[in-house]
Amino acid sequence: MSDDDKHDDRWTRGPELTPEQARREREAQRADAAAPPAEDAETLRERQRLAQLEMMGRWIDGVLVEQRRSRRWKLFFRFFFALLILASLSISLYGILGAPGSGAPAQPHLGVVEVKGVIDSDSPASAERIIEGLERAWRAQEAEAVVLHIDSPGGSPVQSQRIYEAVMRLRASGDKPVLAVIEDIGASGAYYVAAAADEVIAAPASLVGSIGVIHAGFGFEEAIGRLGVERRVFTAGENKAFLDPFSDIAPAQREFWQEVLSTTHRQFIDDVREGRGDRLADDERLFSGLIWSGEQALELGLVDGLDSLDGVARARLGEARTRDYTPRLDPFERISRQFGRVAMEWLGLPRGESPVRYQLVP
Repeated sequence: MSDDDKHDDRWTRGPELTPEQARREREAQRADAAAPPAEDAETLRERQRLAQLEMMGRWIDGVLVEQRRSRRWKLFFRFFFALLILASLSISLYGILGAPGSGAPAQPHLGVVEVKGVIDSDSPASAERIIEGLERAWRAQEAEAVVLHIDSPGGSPVQSQRIYEAVMRLRASGDKPVLAVIEDIGASGAYYVAAAADEVIAAPASLVGSIGVIHAGFGFEEAIGRLGVERRVFTAGENKAFLDPFSDIAPAQREFWQEVLSTTHRQFIDDVREGRGDRLADDERLFSGLIWSGEQALELGLVDGLDSLDGVARARLGEARTRDYTPRLDPFERISRQFGRVAMEWLGLPRGESPVRYQLVP
């Protein structure tokens, strides 16, 4: 190759480079080729505007999605509350139109009223509910007898007395017999109720009796002192807080409270004697608070026979025909009462019930 040709060849122009310098130059040329062309200010502003529009679009899409989700939940809750209202109305109408005993069956039967659980104004075995069931069964023309089906450890003295008086009033009218059938347990206030019936029947292994009165509590006056806690109770009346568990009971207060329990016990005894009459055995243990099996209770005159509800129905009617006249419970009322009771316990508020009980304490 001539010298002229070398001057025209672009690969041979300039100074001769070492391999390292040649590599760096090639890299610089590639970087220059890959770099984007410089943008002017107008292009940059347009690019930023488009990015902002894209961001705004994404935000609007998110807001719309959240609004659609919120509307779905609103519709769901509206539908749910509508179902609750419809269910409540249906239950109320059924309780009015389809209540037990509203239409008497064609055949004679025993009109049953359930007395289950603790007898209390806020429980299913409240005096109001039991008395309403008794009157329904009493008015039913095909009901050959009214049966108190008892499975209860007792409860409130006032509620028990109310049911007792209602049974005695029905019993005095003489239209149809009132029976008490004790299943597992008919103790204390529950036996108070049973004693008003014309007849009391129990299973041989039932628990019957416990004619007594109880008030149970604790004394924390020493424990609170050891913990270094100061009890602050403000009263008007020197005996207003004599049942406070964090205060000591004076001898005069203890004597007074025992007199209250004894008076309530005497009322219990008098009503049992009136209801049972001379069927009671002459045994001083009857009113001591002891509880007996059904078989023992028969010997003591606390019950008149040993049988079950089906057995009583077969003996009177030839077959086990019974009808439940106990008023149905409103589930929403039960839920609200239970919620109120739990709320009062959490807040430490006192409940309006008597501390004196006709109740068997396990």
